[in-house]
Amino acid sequence: MILNAGGMVVLDVGRLGFIRGLDCKVRWRRAGWEDFYFDLQKWRRGWGKAIFETRRQGIVRKRIGWTKQSSRCVHMEAFVDEVAVRGRAMGVEKSRVIVISGPTAVGKTQVALMLAKRLDGEIISADSVQVYKGLDVGSAKTPLDRREGVPHHLLDLVHPTKEYAAGDFFDDAREATADVLSRGRVPIVVGGTGLYLRWYLHGTPGTPRATEELTASVDAELSQLQIVGDWNAAVQLLARAGDAETAYSLSRNDWYRLRRALLIVKASGFPRSCFPHVGKSPKSKLVDSTASTGHYSQDEQFSLTSTKDLDYDFRCYFLNNNRLDLYHTIDLRCEEMLTEVNGLLAEASWLLDLGMHPSSSSPSRAIGYRQAMEYLAQCRKSGGTSSEEEFFSFLSSFQQASRNYAKRQLTWFRSEPRFRWIDASQSLEHIIEYMVDDYHKPDGIVIDSQVRLLQQVSSKKEMKLLKGYQTTNRTFINSQACAPILDWIKRTQGDRIQNGAASSL
Repeated sequence: MILNAGGMVVLDVGRLGFIRGLDCKVRWRRAGWEDFYFDLQKWRRGWGKAIFETRRQGIVRKRIGWTKQSSRCVHMEAFVDEVAVRGRAMGVEKSRVIVISGPTAVGKTQVALMLAKRLDGEIISADSVQVYKGLDVGSAKTPLDRREGVPHHLLDLVHPTKEYAAGDFFDDAREATADVLSRGRVPIVVGGTGLYLRWYLHGTPGTPRATEELTASVDAELSQLQIVGDWNAAVQLLARAGDAETAYSLSRNDWYRLRRALLIVKASGFPRSCFPHVGKSPKSKLVDSTASTGHYSQDEQFSLTSTKDLDYDFRCYFLNNNRLDLYHTIDLRCEEMLTEVNGLLAEASWLLDLGMHPSSSSPSRAIGYRQAMEYLAQCRKSGGTSSEEEFFSFLSSFQQASRNYAKRQLTWFRSEPRFRWIDASQSLEHIIEYMVDDYHKPDGIVIDSQVRLLQQVSSKKEMKLLKGYQTTNRTFINSQACAPILDWIKRTQGDRIQNGAASSL
């Protein structure tokens, strides 16, 4: 599309992906301009030349501009106000965007960093916890000194007390994608939050957003009920608001989903079931609510976003590893998060100091933070003391929740046919080489590689081993190993109930 931009005209020709040449004519929208001739010559992995020719009253005016392979727009001088040109109609291919996902602790960050350096790319985080400031260790946020000069987007966007939903991520991620492409670089979207990635690829479902005033009102109502632990009263509150179906189907003490459902029904006047359920599998059979609500059902939502309707040429990869090896890695990461100075426990303590309750919001509901906040809240009630048994129970629940999350991620992405599964146990060099070749290859060409995986279902032997899986800690193996944690709790948590002072990280 060509838009008037203060004396300049911006031509978005389908986002200039792999263009091997085109030659076409279109008509000006405004009267007086007879013909518009556009010719783009493109060389593999290089620069291309765009020649624009306008004709008015027999006078030919030419402008020549230059564009790089991944550039989104060509900026040209012109003598018109606006003209509508559809890049897709001219046969121009879309820009390629790389999406990398996988279960927690599988190694997504390392792959993304190396790939970004090979392709001159920038990383866009698709993690629902890394958007929060101060939540670094528990979210496995890549420290600044380990980013190897690769620009990162969508990190540290909001304070943990602020709401950040999937719709916010869609807006921010798409804006970051356009920005990266406009500078001729490759967007690499990385993260394991399935809902974020589904919305990023297919678009938002139209669920209404609550105003700040409504959000504050709902939080005030639920906060009082959660403090006294009156779950039944909260269920009745949602039912009276108009969403009894959701209210009576929620798991007990699932304050996060109850809060979300209450915001939806108060913002729209309709229960959550009236909106497309993008949080569920795209293969799930849902009742069509189009006739009564004007919204599309789940199946229709995804049929409308087939490959030809997507905004970009997405290259999606899902890293996977042997489940037993993955579980061992997860358990080790959990231990490392607790041994770091100002680690997970310090961040969870900060959330408690901010007046947050476990499972009351997105950050306090996240794996690790919820378990740590529950553990520290109990320590505070005990005057800042914890037994070894209590600590090991917390550690075990943290590790178990993390492994369960990885299992849910595997289940989720088996329902995402756009993702190609990659064997994360292969060498990093082989994985990167495959992704680089796949990024540059023309459409229709299949690259055979040993890093490709079928969507595997665990064998009977593996399932038997998984059922008998036992955690083998490498750091916290005895009383002496956990003594520093217990001492830290005694020094920092004993007076939190009395003074209530908010600390900072």
